[in-house]
Amino acid sequence: MTGSPVMTGQRLAAIGPGRLVLVVGPSGAGKDTLLGLARAACADDRNIVFPCRLITREASASEDNEQVSAEAFQRAVAGGDYAMHWEAHGHRYALSRAVDDDIRAGRAVIANVSRTVISATRRNYANVVVVSITAPPDVLAARLAMRARASDGKIEQRLARAVDETTATPDFTIVNSGTADYHARQLVRIIKGERWDD
Repeated sequence: MTGSPVMTGQRLAAIGPGRLVLVVGPSGAGKDTLLGLARAACADDRNIVFPCRLITREASASEDNEQVSAEAFQRAVAGGDYAMHWEAHGHRYALSRAVDDDIRAGRAVIANVSRTVISATRRNYANVVVVSITAPPDVLAARLAMRARASDGKIEQRLARAVDETTATPDFTIVNSGTADYHARQLVRIIKGERWDD
């Protein structure tokens, strides 16, 4: 489900040299909020890229997503147009193949993805950093209730998925229970390869 490595002789070479920063975590953790603040903080750095996700549901004002029909999505998958794609909460998500070009150019690419693609992504890209953004269960439930996005399905199901899903171990974990500005600064430090926990 992830980008295709390039062939060198008889072995596959992972895509590099740029960094792929995968942001993962349960619904309601505040990933989009922190990503939005981090994107603004990195706006002047052309070597840091926040690609737009493609999703088969209505786009949301709080997310940097592009809506595509299920039919167009399937055609793109069949044509190899996506660097990675996955399913969650009854919808399909993807990142454009342009992600690979940015990484080959040495840029850092930051993307909100499903934890189900971590293992394959670690195999296919040379420099992967996984950042888990989470929050206490009561905070997750309150945030999901406030969001009340009908296309997301039942809150109980999303919370259960967050608890039951097993994932690869993240490189960093941000418990997003303080101020958004503070935790966004942590995320920016991780993106830039700086100390993140001071």
